[in-house]
Amino acid sequence: MSKPSAHTVPRTHRFFALLWPALALLACAALWSAAMLRANAEHRRAEDQAFKEADAYAEAYEQYVTRSLAQMDQITMQLKHSWEHSRNRALVEDMRRDGMFTDSAFLAVSVIGRDGKLASSRGLHAGQDADLSSAAFFVQHRDSNSTALRIGMPPPELGALRGAVMFTRRLDTADDEFAGVLLMAVDAAYFTSFVSSPTLGENSLLALVGSEGNLRLEQDSSGAVRLGARGSLLPANAERWPVARGVQLVDAVRGPGRAEQAGFGDGRARVLGWRRSSAYPVVALVALSHEGALAGAEAYWRDSRTYTSMATAVLLLLAGIASMLSLRAAARAREQDEVARAYRTATESGNDGFYMVAPLRDRKGQIVDFRIVDCNERGAFFYGLTRASLVGILISELHRGLGSAELLANYRQAMASGFHQEDRRMPDDNRLNIRWGHRRVVRVGDGLAVTLQDISERKEHESQLARLANEDSLTGLPNRHWFLHFVPSALAHAEASGQGVALLFIDLDEFKQVNDSHGHAVGDRLLKAAATRLLSQLRPSDRVARFGGDEFIVLLSPFDSDEQIGMVAQRIIQAFSKPFQIAEEQHVIGASVGISVFPRDGQDAATLIRHSDIAMYAGKNEGKGQYRFFDPAQSSTLKTRAQLRQRLLEAIDKRQFVLHYQPRVDTRSGELLSMEALLRWEHPQLGMIRPDEFIPLAESSGLIVPIGAIVIDQACAQLAAWAADRGPVAPVSINVSPKQFLRGGVARQLGEALSRHGVAPRLLEVEITESAMMGDQDEILAELAAIRTLGVKLHVDDFGTGYSSLSQLQRMKMDVLKVDRSFTAELGRSKEGTVFFQAIVSMAHALGMEVVAEGVENEEQLAILRTLGCNEVQGYLVARPMPAEAMASLLARRYLFDDRLAA
Repeated sequence: MSKPSAHTVPRTHRFFALLWPALALLACAALWSAAMLRANAEHRRAEDQAFKEADAYAEAYEQYVTRSLAQMDQITMQLKHSWEHSRNRALVEDMRRDGMFTDSAFLAVSVIGRDGKLASSRGLHAGQDADLSSAAFFVQHRDSNSTALRIGMPPPELGALRGAVMFTRRLDTADDEFAGVLLMAVDAAYFTSFVSSPTLGENSLLALVGSEGNLRLEQDSSGAVRLGARGSLLPANAERWPVARGVQLVDAVRGPGRAEQAGFGDGRARVLGWRRSSAYPVVALVALSHEGALAGAEAYWRDSRTYTSMATAVLLLLAGIASMLSLRAAARAREQDEVARAYRTATESGNDGFYMVAPLRDRKGQIVDFRIVDCNERGAFFYGLTRASLVGILISELHRGLGSAELLANYRQAMASGFHQEDRRMPDDNRLNIRWGHRRVVRVGDGLAVTLQDISERKEHESQLARLANEDSLTGLPNRHWFLHFVPSALAHAEASGQGVALLFIDLDEFKQVNDSHGHAVGDRLLKAAATRLLSQLRPSDRVARFGGDEFIVLLSPFDSDEQIGMVAQRIIQAFSKPFQIAEEQHVIGASVGISVFPRDGQDAATLIRHSDIAMYAGKNEGKGQYRFFDPAQSSTLKTRAQLRQRLLEAIDKRQFVLHYQPRVDTRSGELLSMEALLRWEHPQLGMIRPDEFIPLAESSGLIVPIGAIVIDQACAQLAAWAADRGPVAPVSINVSPKQFLRGGVARQLGEALSRHGVAPRLLEVEITESAMMGDQDEILAELAAIRTLGVKLHVDDFGTGYSSLSQLQRMKMDVLKVDRSFTAELGRSKEGTVFFQAIVSMAHALGMEVVAEGVENEEQLAILRTLGCNEVQGYLVARPMPAEAMASLLARRYLFDDRLAA
């Protein structure tokens, strides 16, 4: 017997994998066919039973109706005979006393005379004026000599008999002339009480219809009785069906297998059975709910569906399991063949190295080594060999000295688990032609299939990405991201070795000014030069990173003492104090350094960085170009500054600022010529806060700009208020900060305030410090020209403390030069002080500027200023700053010197 081929067994299993679902589907189809046939048979049986029941009910109901009508016929005949022979108007009442008409079903028994008036009646009042001579039933009896019983519904004239069936007969005289009409009204429910509604079932219907269209009475399953066509559920032509008896299905929708009859009023399908009475012109109808009749069949169909669905699910599940087992068997049968073919195909055309490795075992069955039993040329090339020379080599020999023990352990793990993969940095060896490899090991039978992929380029790319993520692209230094990840490990190492770590937070002074005034290109070159200079001041073991913007951070480790750290910080500061040569220009910036020490100032990177930052700002606030160690009090100071800034914001919002005024007077006569507006902060809880306590913070935080706008507005408002009181008014000078001036828009603010308060421009003067004039000369000149165009005078404030030159003053065309109080204080102390002040006065007068001496505090200074030709003086000798109310009285005096001081 020949052995089946390797491809025959998988095909057989695939055939069975398809056969089992096919058989299951056939079995399911048979089950569903049987269930549907049985359900259809049950449906037909239920429908046939419904037809039989409808016919039986119709027959019984017709007999009941015929008997009931026969009774009405006999009663009316007897009443007719009695009336025609006695003409007794009390006949109806007499018959009632004799036991007639006692049933509650008799709603009315009346005799209507030939004139249409009631002659005798019970249920209808004989004395009422109702005229029935035109009623349809009355006319029919009058015009026909038939004495037959007529059945119908009460006419509109007898509205009191609504809900009753009316029986009438003709009354004749002795010579057969018309004598009137006998009328008897019976409750309609009397004719529908044949059977209870629950017996017929829900949505059933019982009806009595006159064949002449004069009667339509029906009762539904709820027991409600309807009389007449309005609201009727019956088909409209029920009384015209020609056959005496019948039964059929009537639905709201016509279609195949349905009777061609109009549907019921509620749209429901019913089995309708009817019988015509053999003695009276009426049709008895019984309508049974088609849905109710088929309820049993539907229940049977639902149960059949449920059981058949369950059987189908079981069959399909079993078929699926059998198919899955067949497919799995097929997969196992062709596994060896597919692995071998796939391996051979891949090894012939791939760029990866492929190896088949077989384990070598000792006597106990333990794997001690692996042998390469096959490979491709690419795999041999990775080891600098040919395929022929590589096949047969042991792994321990091939990787001798290259981590063979670890590789053998990985292969053993793959034999145990079936799979192993790893990225491995190949050892530095001249034999290997690969730096990084991705090794994938899969167990195949009792061997291993090994794939080795060269991922050297990918790893190099990953290394470049890591370098880009951790290196500042401008300076080449490590960046903030790298530093934050490096510090924790450095701290852990320092703690384990008992060494200290210091963090130096370095901020470049005046860098922003260089960057803004010379452009970002110069700023970038300056940062690169600063990074190079910073590296030159550090040891190889120290780490430096660009933390962001113009901030650098240095990690010093190890160190011996705080003095050593301070020496490094001072060395950095001294290095940065030297000018940088950028684009043939020298730029002086400087550096401020804050220092925190591990573990004294913090246990983690975030805390140490924050504390060194605080220390740096503390040093900056005390003066740039110095270093500071962290002190917990510095944190408190920064917190206080933050609170003060928040209060400043509230003060701006709530207008808590007020102006005090200090007069300026003529040096010789003491005449009040002008006054300077000085800002005060009137806090509701802290009281009056001096300017030197909040102005520096306002300048550094930029809040001086909105505060300056408030000063302009309040000064103009006060001038307007003094003018409104019709008192004397003198010009008021206001100080404009360098930030406020250099930002621009001062001329616009002044113009708007003057216009808003209706103040003459000559009453407002602007004082600008020398530092405000350092910057773009064209922009400064344009802003000064705009202010001068308004008619506002311009003062140079605190002259002598800045860097303005004679040529600058000449271009600026200022009106007044205010000499700083430090020069006034030297008058009378030294000859040089008097000479220097004389030079300032001469220079100012030569430029057409008036001179004001600030800080005049004694009579000697005033006397010298008079001899030097100084135009105006301001200081405590004249008056201290005062509120607007006090200033009003000085304005009224006009001359402030007493006789002792008058020239």
